[in-house]
Amino acid sequence: MKYEFTRPERFVAGTVGEPGERAFYLQIRSSSRLFSVAVEKAQVQAMSARLDVMINEVRKANPLLTIEKLPIDDAPLESPIDAEFQVGAMSLAWDEETQLISIELFELEDDEEEGEGEVVEINISVGMAASFAARSKAVVNAGRLPCPFCGIPIDPRGHLCPRANGYRR
Repeated sequence: MKYEFTRPERFVAGTVGEPGERAFYLQIRSSSRLFSVAVEKAQVQAMSARLDVMINEVRKANPLLTIEKLPIDDAPLESPIDAEFQVGAMSLAWDEETQLISIELFELEDDEEEGEGEVVEINISVGMAASFAARSKAVVNAGRLPCPFCGIPIDPRGHLCPRANGYRR
């Protein structure tokens, strides 16, 4: 099954839950259609970093391209948040013809399942990609603070730091 969204009204990353126990989602809104997929925190980080690189490359290659400046969408995810599938692989590409960034999200394959999994394709403007990347960085950085000694995230209940030989900090 392949789902396609071209120029959706909203494309955001968001979380549900408390820091340390958050579930990450990507959500697409196109007219009355709401579509959500579950992702890992590292996937959101990788996507926002790659989008930043792509945006810079597009600007260099197309200096006359007008990029609309969209405000960062800081509204919460829309309800209901029912993930259609868990994302396994992602691909990002620039489509010179349509002047859109194409993002494909592939369902995490189960070893027992044979055949094709579900795919969602999102085609967004460079401005929407920049807004998505900025929001994604804020969402990822809103988690637990890292330990100043070892860098491992600190739980609200405390932290057994390996650099302090297991003593609580």
